[in-house]
Amino acid sequence: MKHLLALLVMLGSFQHALPESYSCSASEFKLDGEYILGGLFDIHHRNSSVVYNRPVISFTLSSYRMFQVMRFAVQEINNSSLILPNVSLGYEIFDHCSDKFNFQAILNMISRNGSIQVLRCVNEYLSKVIAVAGPFRSMESMTVAPMFAMNLIPMVNYGSSSSVLSDKWKYPSFLRTTASNKDLIHLIILIIQHFNWNWVAFVSSGDENSQNGLQLFKSKLKDTKICLAYAKELNEMSDHYEILQQLEGLSIEVIIVFAGQSSAVAFIKSAIKHNIHSKVWIAGDSWSLNKNLPRLSGIKAIGTIIGITETVMPLPGPSTCEQTPSRQTCNQACDLCSDVSPEEIIGENPSYSFATYSAIYAMAHALHNLLLCDIKGCSDNVTVYPFMVKLKRSNFTILNRHIEFDSNGDPTSTSYAIVFWNQSGQAEKVGSYETDPTLDVPFSINNTQIHWYADQVPVARCSPECSEGFAKKIDGLHQCCFQCNVCPGMTYVNYTDDPYSCIDCRKTEWSKPGSTFCTQRSVEYILFTDPIAITLMFSTGVLLALTLAIVILFALNYDKPVVKSAGGPMCFLLLGCLSASSISVFFFFGKPTVTNCVLRYFLFLLFYTVCLGCFAVRSFQIVCIFKMATKFPKIHSWWVKHNGQWWLIAIVFVLQLLLLTTVFTASPPTPVNDMTSYRDQIILKCAMTRTVIMFLLLTIVLVSLCFIFSYMGKDLPKNYNESKAITLYLLFLILTWITFCTASILYHGKYLQLFNAMSVLSSSYSILFCYFLPKCYIIIFQPQKNTQQHFQGIIQRYTQNISSK
Repeated sequence: MKHLLALLVMLGSFQHALPESYSCSASEFKLDGEYILGGLFDIHHRNSSVVYNRPVISFTLSSYRMFQVMRFAVQEINNSSLILPNVSLGYEIFDHCSDKFNFQAILNMISRNGSIQVLRCVNEYLSKVIAVAGPFRSMESMTVAPMFAMNLIPMVNYGSSSSVLSDKWKYPSFLRTTASNKDLIHLIILIIQHFNWNWVAFVSSGDENSQNGLQLFKSKLKDTKICLAYAKELNEMSDHYEILQQLEGLSIEVIIVFAGQSSAVAFIKSAIKHNIHSKVWIAGDSWSLNKNLPRLSGIKAIGTIIGITETVMPLPGPSTCEQTPSRQTCNQACDLCSDVSPEEIIGENPSYSFATYSAIYAMAHALHNLLLCDIKGCSDNVTVYPFMVKLKRSNFTILNRHIEFDSNGDPTSTSYAIVFWNQSGQAEKVGSYETDPTLDVPFSINNTQIHWYADQVPVARCSPECSEGFAKKIDGLHQCCFQCNVCPGMTYVNYTDDPYSCIDCRKTEWSKPGSTFCTQRSVEYILFTDPIAITLMFSTGVLLALTLAIVILFALNYDKPVVKSAGGPMCFLLLGCLSASSISVFFFFGKPTVTNCVLRYFLFLLFYTVCLGCFAVRSFQIVCIFKMATKFPKIHSWWVKHNGQWWLIAIVFVLQLLLLTTVFTASPPTPVNDMTSYRDQIILKCAMTRTVIMFLLLTIVLVSLCFIFSYMGKDLPKNYNESKAITLYLLFLILTWITFCTASILYHGKYLQLFNAMSVLSSSYSILFCYFLPKCYIIIFQPQKNTQQHFQGIIQRYTQNISSK
């Protein structure tokens, strides 16, 4: 701070030492008044290029228009009795071009009576001006704002949109009536997203405003799907042809030109010169309403130009004012201004006219509040220090637009227009954007008003969008460049959360290849109400009824030869175990639980094994009666004396009971969810791997014994040959379970449980049909064969045949 104060004192001394010839005479740049407003406009702008060792100074008509808007606004306020009655405003305006007199202009504004006071206390400091409008460019504002901020002289800017100037720690007295770059860049992104573009270029210039826009654009892209394919800074040494070729090489169709007006105009002219065709150009606010570019030959060939600008408000003026000729050329004189007609000024780019107009009115309203003005007049007892001009408290409406500042000195609401350069060379409004957060639809574009070069919205993408169900695989550095890979079954792609990954479905869900969502798997098991289940349960009931009927029939004919030859009391054990094993069919239906899983297998495996044991014993007895009794009388005697058949059946029963109890205790058949057999189903079934193995081992042994003994009795009397019936039963049994095993290998659906129940039922019916029903037929329909004499005759004839051999 001390060094800055010393510098100001030295510069103030330098100002007093200037030759008299350098002072500027009275002109349209000055107006006397009780309160003076400062103005900074770059009517002349120095280019970086040098001709004959001298910088090139160009006249800027758009800045001259803003200059005239300020003059008009001050005169309009002075002529009104509503804002500052009986108070006159004056102004002192400087042409803020890059020459040696600019710094003198700033010092002139902060001076008092030709000198700069050493700052002792800000509330005692009086300067020539009470507030300043301008300068236009952000870099210039950053340069001069600290000097005004030292004495808290308010700066109300009309063109500097760099977001850096919103920092009130660095620029406490800076305000603006134009919007910050944050809103401009946000609008550009909205436009890009609206047309579903994601492969764009950003061309800027070397000034602070453009660079700030580029940084904001990059930072805001992080939350979007837009890729910045190319970024380039333009300057006087830039090779436009090389830049345009690079854009062509990258297949970029949308180019954002967020650059100063001179740089943007030169770049667009180069695009025309080098025959660049079929592009979309998004114009920044500095050149979107340029009046000369749309008139250039070939401008239509380069493609479609869409611009953004603050909504243009028609002003009630301005017109040029009378000038006082000046012989000097300094930053308060304009040699070329006399050559500009009022029509040229009014017809020039109006982008920043309202911002300039409202900036002057903001100063006037702040002064109105400070001087306690009313319809009678303003107080003349108030000493106005710059820090007392509370511009942040401004709250007024002008030309139907509300003007108010937020805590950063930025306007609380801004209205933007989206324009399209039509075939007539006019900037036609096709959309709007309001920064007011209370609006329901702040952004809108009328697509039908835009006439694209290709008669449809251009496609600006690095890679075409993937088809539904295809995930993106990044190809290169940009996420917008990718390959498309179909998501396999049991996965899906969620384009909202992560379009680059195939996400696994949950275990309870499934999907087919190329899916965007997973479907809940259906849970499958056999219901009691299933028609096939009802049929099988009814068949089981019939079997139990038949078994009961046979028991009654055999009980009534217990002493008859047919019952005795069938096994006598063993028949009742066989029929009882057959009924018990058949009951397991009822446990194959309904949702599997531990209880019905255990019972469906335990009942059948235990009691049906006893049935097999009975048939094995019965086959052995038949052989003993007809063969072993004569050839091995001692063995037969021992078998009959000690009831060997019952001991063998008991051993089979106990052995199977121990095996099942051990296995079911260690690893009981429990309900399992089969999620691997079918992708769209969850099959509820019972797991019983070990019990199946145990059952097969004992079953194979018993079936083998039955076959051995049945084969040994193949030549027994036809009417007394139980072995044939048992052999036929065993064939049915084996065929049934081979069929079931084949089905279980080929099919894993819910109906496999039905096949299992049918196999159980078929095994039970095969005993009835092959073994018991033929005997029931003899008892009921052939009673003559159910006599002792008939059976003895058969045995005697067989014995005689054996003896003769």
